[in-house]
Amino acid sequence: MILAIGAFVIAARSIPPLFSGDSAAQSALEMLDTLLLVFIVVELLYAVRITIARRELIAEPFLLVGIIASIKEIVVLSVKAADEIGTGTPFSDAMWEVGVLGVLVLLLGGTALLLRRKEREPGEGDDEGPFTADNPDAPAEKS
Repeated sequence: MILAIGAFVIAARSIPPLFSGDSAAQSALEMLDTLLLVFIVVELLYAVRITIARRELIAEPFLLVGIIASIKEIVVLSVKAADEIGTGTPFSDAMWEVGVLGVLVLLLGGTALLLRRKEREPGEGDDEGPFTADNPDAPAEKS
């Protein structure tokens, strides 16, 4: 609840610069940057809360934080690179960074997908899987 109020305050604080003499695009970028940062913090707190509650480390929330952070940087770099079109090295460097971050988003997303599929497999660390002692068709245990 406190984080939601904090996010609202940060968003409300970012609205007046949209109507000032500064560039509206720059103000919108700063507001989006701030909101995505709030999402990152909220997701990290959720991941820590789940980790403490279950007493086991779950990777998926941390992967989501990485995806959100990478997308945040892609958005910021894309807007900044639009101002540097045709400047040579700074624009080229920004495009390389956007490309690397894009690949990182795909890799983190693929990893999250594989983790979800792995968690859905029966018999992997749970007591209701096909290889439990109360299942008559379970293979015999080796001694």
